[in-house]
Amino acid sequence: MSTRLVLASNNAKKAAEMQALLAPLGIEVIPQAVFGVDEAEEPHPSFVENALAKARHASAATGLPAVADDSGLCVEALGGAPGVISARFAGEPRSDARNNALLLEKLAHLAAPAQRRAYFYSAVVLVRHAEDPRPLIADGEWHGEILPAARGEGGFGYDPLFWLPELEQTAAELDAALKNTLSHRGAAMRHLLDRLAAHPL
Repeated sequence: MSTRLVLASNNAKKAAEMQALLAPLGIEVIPQAVFGVDEAEEPHPSFVENALAKARHASAATGLPAVADDSGLCVEALGGAPGVISARFAGEPRSDARNNALLLEKLAHLAAPAQRRAYFYSAVVLVRHAEDPRPLIADGEWHGEILPAARGEGGFGYDPLFWLPELEQTAAELDAALKNTLSHRGAAMRHLLDRLAAHPL
């Protein structure tokens, strides 16, 4: 018998990715939209706090264990911005194109690759119930640089600007399977699987 787990996201790609990772543990991942659960507020200054808020919200609404992730791009020259507001960096409505344009504008005066260092960060949180005092928390990072112009058609968000010097490609040029093995979310999910192995649902 499988254990049902609510994903505190309405992102179908994220749901499929998590289902593939958790299926071997006998866990069925169900997006919160199936239960009619709205997106949670994300008012906090850190990725972990926002992920925890989303997981607790989904668990409280469904009565089931829940998993959530919060992730974004952190640029060293911008003091870690856009950070937790990565998806709405250029304001509402959310737009990858406007977010990328604003990022390029803010970094336009910096030419050297060392001045354009950045990393993607992901925090993944799993709660057994809404009041879980010991949530499972895992995270991952993916380091690179911000290019002065977009390259590649794949991925989403800031991927066309995120340059990986060791591969001489942007995240948007990577094969999807390779991206999943290298990415911040992939690393965070592997850490979560390790935590789940030690602390099963």
